[in-house]
Amino acid sequence: MNDPNGLFYYKGKYHLFFQHNPRAIDWGNMSWGHAVSTDLYNWQELPIAINCTETTGIFSGSAVVDHNNTSGFGTKENPPIVAIYTEHHNDESNQSQCLAYSVDEGLTFTKYAGNPVLNINEKNFRDPKVQWIEGQWLMTVALASDFKISFYSSPNLIEWTHLSDFGPAAEIGGVWECPDLIQFGEKWVLLVSLNPGGYQIGSGTQYFIGQWTGTEFIADDTTTRWLDYGRDNYAGVTFSNAPDDKKIFLGWMSNWHYASKVPTNPWRSAMTLPRELSLRGDRLIQTPINCPDGFPEVSFTTQEGSIKISENENRYVEIGVHNKTLFVDTSNAWNELEAPTRQEIAVGDRTLDIRVIIDRGSIELFADGGAISVTNLVFVDTHLSAIEVGEGISALAYSGLSLHA
Repeated sequence: MNDPNGLFYYKGKYHLFFQHNPRAIDWGNMSWGHAVSTDLYNWQELPIAINCTETTGIFSGSAVVDHNNTSGFGTKENPPIVAIYTEHHNDESNQSQCLAYSVDEGLTFTKYAGNPVLNINEKNFRDPKVQWIEGQWLMTVALASDFKISFYSSPNLIEWTHLSDFGPAAEIGGVWECPDLIQFGEKWVLLVSLNPGGYQIGSGTQYFIGQWTGTEFIADDTTTRWLDYGRDNYAGVTFSNAPDDKKIFLGWMSNWHYASKVPTNPWRSAMTLPRELSLRGDRLIQTPINCPDGFPEVSFTTQEGSIKISENENRYVEIGVHNKTLFVDTSNAWNELEAPTRQEIAVGDRTLDIRVIIDRGSIELFADGGAISVTNLVFVDTHLSAIEVGEGISALAYSGLSLHA
């Protein structure tokens, strides 16, 4: 699997759709897989939601609960779930936006007979994120090779009117994909994934802070802001309809630079931890939603010092601060895949809080109150199970790990 698609919450369940090849562990036969959860961690995989055809793939998109039945696909008593996705022609001649709808709470979908609902005859026009804003449906969609994000409005999810474009801006080292426009009070944040051109190599996600006027997004500036400084957090978007209007983010935990080579069988790829997003000044804050069953994790503060999280004396990850720079070094927990194994982020002359959550094949770091995120795959034979603490570490706390002197 790769990109998360169609994230929404309805009647006590989080629905995760995702780019999926149901026939192999390589990219291909792009369809929408489907899973549901009540807690964002324990997932039940369901049958394929939207299947590809011999000539077209079902690329990324979103899904909404059409509470007012504006589309006419259901009733107000039983509102339809409407998926908005990119139909990709396998001969790469065109990408257009299509609909599929469900009247059984997302379990099965019917493709709309009038597809496509938005076709501008472009080869790289994809990844619609749709939401209900100020009495209309708003679509945020990528003109990938033009480094632009387009905005369209609709009263019914079927008829779409172009409003404006944003971009090019900031990082344009690769195609723009998987946008998401998110409101935080009076401010708005626009997520834009790009590949290649990430922080170090391959895939990455940047974000812009600004205003939504009702017709266009106006950025406060075009400073490059990275959502994640690690290698393995791409194409992430937020759930629609989440409880208490929370902005819950989920990303694909891999990188297109080596995704097809990751040595795993019989499945390939995973999602990041779910994270609640908030805004602090000009920084997007990511707070991991705690797993009810717990994960091994460690937290500490330091101005100059590091810890090692290890499988054994030869296989470990080192994390800390050195010369006013936060670093994450996975060179001793990696394999032969070509990738940078050390990330460095300037943090200045201050004490930094750091939290690291550890899974079987990954580490996810949150520092500076969640303003810094570093998500990396790791490779060890068993699991990272112990910590070794160097000088300069304080406020140490850990669970699910043993402490080595």
